[in-house]
Amino acid sequence: MTRRSLWRAFALAPLALALGACMNLGPNYTVPKDALVNAPLAQGPIAGADRAPVAQGEVPNDWWRLYNDPTLDQLVQQALQSNTSLRVAAANLARSRAAVEVASQQGGFSGNASAGVQRAQVSAEQYLQFSKVPVGNLGDLGVNVSYEFDLFGKLRRGVEAAQADDEAVLAAADLARITVVAGVVQAYVESCSAGEELAIAQESLKLQQQRVALTKRLRDAGRGNQPDVTRGQTQVETLAADIPRFEGRRRVAQYQLAMLLARAPSDLPPAVLACNRLPKLNQPIPVGDGAALLRRRPDVREAERQLASSTARIGVAMAEMYPSVSIGAGVGSIGLTDDLFSSKTNSWSFGPLISWTFPVNGQRARVQGAQAATAGALAQFDGVVLNALRETQTSLATYAADDQRADALRTAYASAQQSADETHRLYAAGREPFLSDLDATRTLTSAHAQVASAEGQVALDQVKLFLALGGGWQPDQEKPAPAMPGQADQGKQVSQ
Repeated sequence: MTRRSLWRAFALAPLALALGACMNLGPNYTVPKDALVNAPLAQGPIAGADRAPVAQGEVPNDWWRLYNDPTLDQLVQQALQSNTSLRVAAANLARSRAAVEVASQQGGFSGNASAGVQRAQVSAEQYLQFSKVPVGNLGDLGVNVSYEFDLFGKLRRGVEAAQADDEAVLAAADLARITVVAGVVQAYVESCSAGEELAIAQESLKLQQQRVALTKRLRDAGRGNQPDVTRGQTQVETLAADIPRFEGRRRVAQYQLAMLLARAPSDLPPAVLACNRLPKLNQPIPVGDGAALLRRRPDVREAERQLASSTARIGVAMAEMYPSVSIGAGVGSIGLTDDLFSSKTNSWSFGPLISWTFPVNGQRARVQGAQAATAGALAQFDGVVLNALRETQTSLATYAADDQRADALRTAYASAQQSADETHRLYAAGREPFLSDLDATRTLTSAHAQVASAEGQVALDQVKLFLALGGGWQPDQEKPAPAMPGQADQGKQVSQ
């Protein structure tokens, strides 16, 4: 073999090595088997679901339509278009998509071109001459291209990490979406609940005023006395004192709703401002099991994607300890402008380039740091799974308890209403003292107010349960549900 053939073989050896032996350093990502998402506690029925008035099945994407309330549907759609938190989420998502594009464009072909002309006095001694070189016009023209081989997977792992980060940002945007939807529904429910309690308080006040008017007539007819009138009037003032509280609650809820829709409170639809009936679900809340819950929750997906990103960055740190290989070519012409593009000034080059920064300056520690970050991401993932289960279980327990309380209060209210009617008839006939009638009326109004308050709390519990279940982040019914972590090859990153 000639010297020229030997040189060519040596020059092309890195190219053959790069083409035939590309590898991805670092672990290939899959959800760890010991992650809590795969544990028995995260599978099967959700604790407490058997005690709450819920049903089995998947939470619908547009769960707020279960209220069958056109006003609420309109509010949700407007919030999804104008809410500032969703605008921030959209901007973050656009930024993460740009980061994926940047990572995808690294490596491969690159090039540069340069051109310059100058009049210069060149140093003679730098060319080992000892007489002055004449002043001349110098030109420098050149074009260089190179191709970097991702021999050890540094760039591929970088793209993998960027894609996982993008998917985590997408999950965060989905979380912002369900939070906004739940906030709109909660503010609307709170406004209607306060309006209903206000209407009940006004009705109770009117009833008590009628009792006082009757007491005054009985006093004037000689069948009553002034203390009975005074006690009745005291009850009237007590009931009237609750009205500003309900009016304030309704205004606060409407302010919250206006903020979520990015509009002035006075611009809310008239149906919102006048609502005094609590919206009701037309079916029990579908809950599903623990596995379905964790598939649905965007915060679980976000944490899982952050774990995937951290795992990919281990490979990036490991690949940085190995050489980078590229092959390049260049042509140019450098010299006096009159001689440019002649054999005296033309130049060209072609060949491989290997650069290797030996693993010093803490590079091994960077790998260890990436491994520690991945362990932390796994712990964070486990914590998010546990929190998702806790939130749902807590919401179910609260909903079950408040629903039972509302049922008991409704029974008590029916009994109080019957007792108040009977006592008032006896009092009007002179067969019961006024105090008995006053106590029965007080009990009735109190029971009615407690029922309204309890039903309002149940309605808020339902919204919180929907939020805990993670429904409502999909923008349309055609978007497929995400794969359950651990059930698919998570090593394959999907570009959004």
